[in-house]
Amino acid sequence: MIYEWSRDDDFISTDPQKLDLDVIHTFLSASYWAKGISREIIQKSIEHSLVFGVYHINRQVGFARMITDYATFSYLADVFILEEMRGRGLGSWLIECIVQCPEIQGQRLWALFTRDAHWLYEKNGFIKDDTERAKRLMTHPFSNVYKQAHE
Repeated sequence: MIYEWSRDDDFISTDPQKLDLDVIHTFLSASYWAKGISREIIQKSIEHSLVFGVYHINRQVGFARMITDYATFSYLADVFILEEMRGRGLGSWLIECIVQCPEIQGQRLWALFTRDAHWLYEKNGFIKDDTERAKRLMTHPFSNVYKQAHE
C-alpha cells in the first residue's frame, strides 16, 4: 500500500516509483555511514525496504527507509534531508510520518544507529537504549564493504 502526507509545497510518499535514485545515490555515497555505496546496492536496498521520499513541489529533497518484516521489527536507515532544504522542519516531519505510518504499527521494536540528530529521534519516541536489551545487542560489522565492491 502507498501512503502520502502533504503540507504546503511539500509531500512525503512511500511510493518507490517516485524516488530519484540519482539524488539518493549522490547523498548516500558521500555520507559518513554509506561512503562509496554503489547505485546497484542502493537500488537493491530500496527494493527490500519500506521507503519514504520527501519532495518539495516535485523534486526529491529527502529520504529514509525502514528495513522491516512488517510484523515485529523495523530498522530505520539512510535518513537525510538535502543540505539546502534543512531548517524547514522537513526532517522532523519525515520522522513523524514514519512513526505514524500504518504499515508498521504494532511492532515490538524499532531501531536505528546514528551519531547525530538524537533530538530529532528522541522527540518521536526513540531512546538511547541503556537497558538490558541493549546489552544483548550483537553486531557483525564488515569494514570497507562499499570500497571492496568497487575493486
